[in-house]
Amino acid sequence: MERGAGGVRCGWAALLLALLVFSRAAQAQNAPSEKPKVTRILFLLDASGSMMAPWEGQPRWTVAKRMLSKMVDSLNAYPNLELGLRVYGHQFPNADKNCQDSKLEVPFAPRNAKAIKDKLTTLKAQGNTPITYSLEQSANDFPTDKSSRNVLLLITDGLESCNRDPCAASIALQRKHVFLKPFVIGIGAERDFGKQLECLGQYYNAAEVKTFRTVMDDVIAQTLSKTTVSVNLTDAAGRPVESNVNMTFVNNVTEQPEYNYVHYRDAQGKADVLDIDALQSYDLVINTVPPVRQANLAIKPGKANVLTFKTPQGTLWLQNPAITPNPYGTVQAVVHDPQKNTVASFPFGTRQKLLAGNYEVELLTLPRITRRVTVKQGQELAVTYAAPGTLNITTDLKGYGSIYRLNDDESQTWIYNLPDGGSSKVNLPMQPGAYRLVFRTKTSTGSKFTDVRNFSIRSGQTTSVAIFGK
Repeated sequence: MERGAGGVRCGWAALLLALLVFSRAAQAQNAPSEKPKVTRILFLLDASGSMMAPWEGQPRWTVAKRMLSKMVDSLNAYPNLELGLRVYGHQFPNADKNCQDSKLEVPFAPRNAKAIKDKLTTLKAQGNTPITYSLEQSANDFPTDKSSRNVLLLITDGLESCNRDPCAASIALQRKHVFLKPFVIGIGAERDFGKQLECLGQYYNAAEVKTFRTVMDDVIAQTLSKTTVSVNLTDAAGRPVESNVNMTFVNNVTEQPEYNYVHYRDAQGKADVLDIDALQSYDLVINTVPPVRQANLAIKPGKANVLTFKTPQGTLWLQNPAITPNPYGTVQAVVHDPQKNTVASFPFGTRQKLLAGNYEVELLTLPRITRRVTVKQGQELAVTYAAPGTLNITTDLKGYGSIYRLNDDESQTWIYNLPDGGSSKVNLPMQPGAYRLVFRTKTSTGSKFTDVRNFSIRSGQTTSVAIFGK
């Protein structure tokens, strides 16, 4: 049974009271608000010729106007809510194929339900379907107010008829924060054209009149009801012990960050409650190292959502050897996951939290050292390297050469090239071990004049290697 305007009005009271609270919080990038946030709903109404087609015994146009009139009437008396009406396809007959037939008929204003209802009685459905143009024009309908919540509700029975891309236009406007992810209601559809409209925003198929009524109610409820999210970060056993981690809610339509938080839990281990605008869809990035990403968060509008993610962490301590001063200066380390993806890089002398698991730590010493490690929940793992020695090449001859590490099986591994054609006089901090220097002077007249010298490096000592011309 259809509800009267008074019953609907009462039904919205609780939601709008929640809106008053909600409007004081949850802003993109967490910007503080000094006054209650205004929610603006722009109804974008299809008045193309096809809207005169019969729908359960009456024109679609008649049903749409009646339902929209009741909706705006029920929303009229509450603060921090403004409504506007843009219509397309109503100024020129369909034969004109006018692709700019779109007009803001009722600008945004508080308590303007009567203006919208009066305007609806004067309009007729007759023309084209310029959805893309109407979306672009709607950018000028919303006042310049970065603190407001701009909502667009498209009611249509057809597709774009002007050979343009409404989906690209919608995403572009969302990225500019003109409006949030739009609602799209396809009414009286004789065929399923939702696949072509759902890219615009959140699509509803209202094939029946009663469905249209329910969908309208649901859309307004999502727009005005308060939604909260709590995020539990747990260890491997599911205990909510992790915290103090950056979290980013990323709009997965525009790919832009909407909220940045540093996770907090109280002394009882409870995560705090965040006000999140449910009119957008999100990926959550928990910025551990490596990050944890959850695509398409299951956030229910108007509910207190609790989300749980396992983020067990341990600590990797990059411990410098006991030598002062360190010939290397500051040594960097690069951490890779088991798939060889780079996870992070940071210097020795620091401690870094990592998700519990297996890693490969590459120490950028000379030569480089690779360590396979396992980081465990709540534990600290120290990684270090041997104190280096120094290689001193004691000649001023210019030439070409390389240094190789000698392996236990008597093979050699390249680790360093001397400056090409320049002076070979160098001092290199190196890890202890056996090495080989291969060098040819710039003035030599053949490869046979290559000089090969084996040498050893010991911690804290200097090894001198002399090169002579041939």
